[in-house]
Amino acid sequence: MFVIAGLGNPGKKYERTRHNMGFLTIDYIAEKNGIKVNKIKHKALVGDGIISDQKVILVKPQTYMNLSGESLRQVVNYYGIEPQELIVVYDDLDLETGALRVRKKGSAGSHNGMKSVIYQLQTEEFPRIRIGIGKSGGLDWKEFVTGRIGKGDKKSLEDAVCKAANAALSIITDGIDKAMNEYNTRTTSRREDDSEQQGND
Repeated sequence: MFVIAGLGNPGKKYERTRHNMGFLTIDYIAEKNGIKVNKIKHKALVGDGIISDQKVILVKPQTYMNLSGESLRQVVNYYGIEPQELIVVYDDLDLETGALRVRKKGSAGSHNGMKSVIYQLQTEEFPRIRIGIGKSGGLDWKEFVTGRIGKGDKKSLEDAVCKAANAALSIITDGIDKAMNEYNTRTTSRREDDSEQQGND
């Protein structure tokens, strides 16, 4: 069994904002695999189905970003999964727009949603997929991540969501190492290492 959790904020105000890349990825996976993510449990919207002969639970925490870990702790405890069976998808200000980064583990960096997840789970040892949303360009970062996506970035982010969904499924079917090799895209805007200095939240 695997749990794929996308981080974001509930409500129409945030539906298609940069901060909801995780939610959008879950929606994409659900649509492509005929899974309805409409059950309210564990402080989340949840759906389950079979993907590549594996039972998969799709999760969209409804706690708002900064408390995402409260929901995921309940999910992990309820299903009794190991950390490596949890895949978390979220946005990253420190990756250029549309870039993707898949990692086996790592710190939260400055992403408050991931800080909450790691604090609640008391481990960093779970796979994550980060979707680059780019720098704010001088805008207040909160306004940037929760504001509407401009036409210039829309296609790049839509493509990134598709790739993130495929990367999550690759982790399930082929393993994390193959997913990292196939889906990690290089950028010139940041140092490449495993220190996981991640995007602001």
